[in-house]
Amino acid sequence: MKVRIDPELCTGDEVCVQMCPEVYEMKGDKAVPKMEEVPADLQNCAREGADSCPSAAIIIEE
Repeated sequence: MKVRIDPELCTGDEVCVQMCPEVYEMKGDKAVPKMEEVPADLQNCAREGADSCPSAAIIIEE
């Protein structure tokens, strides 16, 4: 699975970082993924972070 964040939509709420710090981090006032390919053991965490995003800025590609 791949994960990316639309910087135009990201409002910097840090919810994804709080939910899944293994996959998401903050760069300035925007969240960014720490990796492009999410390993199998972190996929549920990555989805929880994406589902929690208040601005729906996280795109998950299976």
